[in-house]
Order: sequence, then structure tokens, then C-alpha cells
Amino acid sequence: MERIFAVIAALLGLTAVGTGAFGAHGLKSVFEQTPRFEAIWQTAVAYHMYHALALLAVAWVASRRPGALTLWAGITFTAGVAIFSGSLYALVLSGVTKLGAITPIGGVSLMVGWLLLALAAWRIPADDRRAAA
Repeated sequence: MERIFAVIAALLGLTAVGTGAFGAHGLKSVFEQTPRFEAIWQTAVAYHMYHALALLAVAWVASRRPGALTLWAGITFTAGVAIFSGSLYALVLSGVTKLGAITPIGGVSLMVGWLLLALAAWRIPADDRRAAA
């Protein structure tokens, strides 16, 4: 499980950098026409990258304490990035602002991921935490 989440995290990081670069260089005309779209794009990229890093934390915790909590933390982070950042990317690229209505579903998924990660990390035995430090 930790290997899968580490690979997904790396791929999310890769695509976050790519979407950030695309926004900076490929969407200048879109941002000139609709300046608020630039901030929306930047928010999508930031959350995309933050949660790529969060998924690395899931992989680490899963290596110490595999189980349902880490599995679901990874799933909800991955789904959350797809829904949260994906809906914002789609909004900017299409101009269909109603797509923003599904963004909160992704946000809730990301929040659930953080809660599950916290619970999984809390369950790591104390001697494992000291050995990792």
C-alpha cells in the first residue's frame, strides 16, 4: 500500500508542477480576459501539490501502521485532489463557473483524508515513532 501511495504522490507532484507551468505560460490570455481565473488556477495547483506531499505522509504512516485508516486516507486524498483541483482546472479551462459547485465535495474529501491520517498516525506504537526520529 505504501508503495502505491508513494507512486501516486510522485505522479501528483509531477502533474502539479506541470499544471502550474501550464497556467503560468499557457493561460496568459485567459487570465488577461478573466483575471479572477488566475487565482482560481493557483489555488488548484497549490492544493494539488500540498496533497501530493500529504500522500507521501500517508505512504510513510502506512509503512509503520498499514490498515484501513491509511488506505482510506490515501483514497480520500487522491479523490479530493481529483475533485477539488480538477473541478477548478475544468472551471478555468471551460469558463463554466457552475463547475465550482462540486469543488466543496473535493474539499471535504481532503479534510477527511487529514482526519484519517491523524488517526492512523496516532495509532503508530510509541517505540516505532522514536525509532523513525
